[in-house]
Amino acid sequence: MQAFNRHRGIVAPLDRPNVDTDAIIPKQYLKSIKRSGFGPNAFDDWRYLDPGAPDIDNATRRLNPEFVLNQPPYDRATILLARENFGCGSSREHAVWALSDFGFRAVIAPSFADIFFNNSFKNGLLPIVLPAAVVEQLFKTVKAQPGIEFSIDLESQAVATGDEVFEFEIDAFKKYCLLNGLDDIGLTLKRADQIRVYEQERKKSAPWLFG
Repeated sequence: MQAFNRHRGIVAPLDRPNVDTDAIIPKQYLKSIKRSGFGPNAFDDWRYLDPGAPDIDNATRRLNPEFVLNQPPYDRATILLARENFGCGSSREHAVWALSDFGFRAVIAPSFADIFFNNSFKNGLLPIVLPAAVVEQLFKTVKAQPGIEFSIDLESQAVATGDEVFEFEIDAFKKYCLLNGLDDIGLTLKRADQIRVYEQERKKSAPWLFG
């Protein structure tokens, strides 16, 4: 998993509450579990004017010029600014994969659905919770200055807009994992030597379990 320490990037304003995981990545694209290749279909129904399917070349589809991520400079954004209850709906982890594959490193919102929130940390995407009033202020800033870049410092738990700095809370363990690029598998492998010792001792104490 890609670690997150500091990041600076263009902010895209997705001014819609209750964005669910089916909107982030529609169900027809859930056949793969490779964690990559989902970026072109992120927000598929909003992004394209033509229906999509896994076997359709997206280059042949018409882009929706009204959708924010199709508009320069937001098509190069790496930070997504969203409204409340982002990532609600089904528990599909593909939603996080799609955002990451598009190029996003962080999502800022007043609140997130619990499963999406936890899936984000396990896949190197930083979900930042800020008060609704602050998020409203950030929307005004981004819309007044298209292409503005925010700086995010996970170590100091702060988002800087250039003029202002906003601190955010984060669970200490989730912060540690993200700073060090550790997903569940990575955490397990940190104890690989202990696991090997245990397995050897177990083979001696209970050999019948190993055939």
